[in-house]
Amino acid sequence: MAKEFFTANNVPFTDYNVASDTQRRAEMVEKSGQMGVPVIIIDSKDLVVGFDQRHIAKLLEVPA
Repeated sequence: MAKEFFTANNVPFTDYNVASDTQRRAEMVEKSGQMGVPVIIIDSKDLVVGFDQRHIAKLLEVPA
């Protein structure tokens, strides 16, 4: 759902597979404190765990 939302709103993103990339998984846990996915980091400052479309849209200033 997150990928589709970003694509529909022309928001560039990088997708990491934390199931197979142990380094990225460790980074995710370090930053978020948990194993829940997705972990979305916006502008290197806002961290959202899970896909909260309204909150993400507000942070990105795009339509929800």
